[in-house]
Amino acid sequence: MLSKTIENALNHQIKIEAESSQIYLAMACWAEVKGLEGVAGFMYDQSQEERDHMLKLVKFVNERGGHAQISELSAPNVTFNSFKEMFEKLFEHEVFVSGSINELVHISLQEKDYASHNFLQWYVAEQIEEEAMARTILDKINLIGDDKGGLYLFDRDIQQLTITSASIDTPQ
Repeated sequence: MLSKTIENALNHQIKIEAESSQIYLAMACWAEVKGLEGVAGFMYDQSQEERDHMLKLVKFVNERGGHAQISELSAPNVTFNSFKEMFEKLFEHEVFVSGSINELVHISLQEKDYASHNFLQWYVAEQIEEEAMARTILDKINLIGDDKGGLYLFDRDIQQLTITSASIDTPQ
């Protein structure tokens, strides 16, 4: 059974995950109309992933005796001065989401809700991966600089980008 404190905190995270999906969707649309098909495809995939994160939280809240709340969302930014700026905003947002997940973990420990704490560990690991991905992309963008050929290759290759995070269990 969820305490009201945990239920409210999880419902707040549901909204954050839904807004994250919308942010990525807006970025996909921006990239697509700019001719960055690879970036757009990447962003569409990320949007769906964030929606899946939201649904996972919804199911958890409902399964634990709470009531998941679907609330109004803030409209995302829909224009960017450059694809670099867009990815900088993406990184800033992922850092924000990590902070929110960390706060949820803290609340779960304060409430002595170890089931929620255990459930949230997946999100902690996921955020490590999301931040690593965003950092890697920004590093690549900084390497490209203003090189149009580099941008073309980046756009083509981004959909195959994979990041192996230290948070993922891999055999040594």
